[in-house]
Amino acid sequence: MTDPIDSFDIENPKLPKAIKKAAMTSGGYPYDDKLDRAVYEAHMLDLQKQLVTLQAHLAASGERVMIVFEGRDAAGKGGTIKVYLENLNPRYSIIAALPKPNDRERTQWYFQRYVDWMPAATETVLFDRSWYNRAGVERVMGFCTPEQTEHFLDEAPEFEKRITNDGIHLFKFWLSIGREMQLKRFHDRRHDPLKTWKLSPIDLEALDKWDDYSKARDVMIERTHSAHAPWTVIRANDKRRGRIAVIQSVLSQLDYKDKNIEAIGSIDPNIRISGPDFLKMDKTD
Repeated sequence: MTDPIDSFDIENPKLPKAIKKAAMTSGGYPYDDKLDRAVYEAHMLDLQKQLVTLQAHLAASGERVMIVFEGRDAAGKGGTIKVYLENLNPRYSIIAALPKPNDRERTQWYFQRYVDWMPAATETVLFDRSWYNRAGVERVMGFCTPEQTEHFLDEAPEFEKRITNDGIHLFKFWLSIGREMQLKRFHDRRHDPLKTWKLSPIDLEALDKWDDYSKARDVMIERTHSAHAPWTVIRANDKRRGRIAVIQSVLSQLDYKDKNIEAIGSIDPNIRISGPDFLKMDKTD
């Protein structure tokens, strides 16, 4: 039987039925359907209120939060960040989405350009991709040498130790999606005039490097998961469940005035998985 992925043509306006049907459960995703919209919106409202409460606490305490979002192209990083920030003050909530390094930055210490984006007192900085580019896209696409990748994997835990030692609350999320879901989202972007800007030539090149990205991800998590900066994997085929789990994870791990445990709710263990547990899974994503 022909694998529908083999016949996938992103230029064809019609998405193959087999890919569309398999998208939600691809990669071993545990749910057949999206979370009900009414349930999602009610819970998200509670979480948004808690984020505003957390913001007030950070403003009063001067604490700093940094959230790193990693994942394959079309995993939902940008959308999750947008929802997280929806009701927060942009003066204190900052998106760091750095372009490729310029000539000068390429000769700096690798982590140097990211240091400028570290949060000051009261701030939350959300990285839409981060220094982990070196362990993912740069490694797979050949934009760095194997020696540079190895050096990065050795240095990253120590770099993050300096961050957390200084009192910054650091969260690292890997948003995980199945292959058919990625194809579906790529197709949606290609044929939606409001989303075509989201699809880059690098994204399309990555279509044939699925396994290479999987291997790079697993090595990255294994080498850079630590007690001070652990990896949390969010299964994100359903954006609604994924966004809820991300916000719950941040809120549940921070102490702040007027924290409402009931409003935050229990985190779905099928959606949020620790880095080490994810590596032990029999997975196809």
